[in-house]
Amino acid sequence: MNIEALFEQYGYAVLFIGLLLEFIALPFPGEITMLYVGYLISMGTINGWMALFLSFIGTTLGMTVTYLIGLKAGMPFIQRVGKWVFITPSKFDKTKKWFAKRGHFLVFIGYFIPGVRHVTGYLTGILGSNFRTFAIYAYSGALFWCTSFIGLGFVFGPQWDNLLHHLERYSWRIAIILVLLTVVVWLVKRKAQSSRLKALKWDDANKSIKSTDNCP
Repeated sequence: MNIEALFEQYGYAVLFIGLLLEFIALPFPGEITMLYVGYLISMGTINGWMALFLSFIGTTLGMTVTYLIGLKAGMPFIQRVGKWVFITPSKFDKTKKWFAKRGHFLVFIGYFIPGVRHVTGYLTGILGSNFRTFAIYAYSGALFWCTSFIGLGFVFGPQWDNLLHHLERYSWRIAIILVLLTVVVWLVKRKAQSSRLKALKWDDANKSIKSTDNCP
């Protein structure tokens, strides 16, 4: 797919419609397009704010459509196909509870993981996630994703295609590093929460002992 030719012919519409359809069904090269758009912005050919706005709207609209499709399918979909992929109602409930506690960050970071961003919207909807929670992670992740790739294209300018080659080469390594960093942050937070709970229990125990000692 020749992004340069498409953009010369259709302009901003390629950015909006392409990113919208990428999240629904069309195999559209979103990162390539945004890197090229960043390059055009650096050349003064197009307006940067308009490009970022259309990228963000196309991405969030596509994600929202997939979420609504997943939400509509929901449990009937699991009941219909679950037995063929070994997803029982109990496993579905466990997955739903896990996702409600820790899975939404996958929606945010999934934009940067090849293949993952195309299914997170459907998955979130199928699992019945609250729309407000979905929107917080999905829309902030979309803004971060669009800003990152358009910004990289702007910074590297004419070298945007060389940058793309390196990103494609190391994309899985970058994704693994991001996932590991996420796990480390979660473990640190969990350790901190555990330490606070222990400290509170210790204080309560000491107060209880002091109260007993002061009794006549």
